Amino acid sequence: MSILIAEDMTFQRDYLRAIISDNFAQAGPVLEACDGKSAIELALEHRPSLVVLDIKMPALSGVKVAQHIWSEMKLARIIFWSQYKDEIYVRELARIVPGETVYGYVLKTSPDEKLIAALRAVLVDEQCWIDPEIRTVQSRATSRASGLTDIEYEALIDIALGLTDKAIARRRYLSERGVQNRLRELYAKLSIDIEQIVDDRWGNTYSPRSRAISIAMQRGLINADEVARENEALQEWLQRENALPTSG
Repeated sequence: MSILIAEDMTFQRDYLRAIISDNFAQAGPVLEACDGKSAIELALEHRPSLVVLDIKMPALSGVKVAQHIWSEMKLARIIFWSQYKDEIYVRELARIVPGETVYGYVLKTSPDEKLIAALRAVLVDEQCWIDPEIRTVQSRATSRASGLTDIEYEALIDIALGLTDKAIARRRYLSERGVQNRLRELYAKLSIDIEQIVDDRWGNTYSPRSRAISIAMQRGLINADEVARENEALQEWLQRENALPTSG
């Protein structure tokens, strides 16, 4: 019965190994991976009883690693150990966790006791263990009233990248009216209209586009890494459309 630690920071791997050795000596050998690729290779080779997985690692995120592992081992038990409680990660996890598996989510800021409790719940008791702060985010992300659909999230990404309605229409194969309908749905889900302040001295206080991005950042629906990744996809699309300026 082995445990795999997938974490790119050496001191954090050392910390996790010490916690596991001191409290779960019966668990057997502790394997270590410093990146997503090696984590997948070790998991598929050794099929550990538990994977403790950092969500943000170089090249391949913990979410992608978990997706690979679960595609081959649907009952694999994984604890996500992360400093992030962004809704974007919780949203992604909700889409890939197999219904029959047991998993956990622990924040790196948690005290030792909380980490030990999560390890015991998932490894020994075979029960899910989710940090209370993450449960709050989970509830918002999965609610029909506040959670974004894939289409609404796509619209959010498009405006976060600064695209105009016409550019979005071209990229998403929509009419401009279709784009505007999507944006209205996004604004409604983010309660833009409800919180709009109208003053006789200056009219509307918020620009809906900018306000949507601001709220999304506050909720953790988007972050710099995600926007950078989406920008790469945008540049590829622009290149295919021959829309990028030529040099020289």
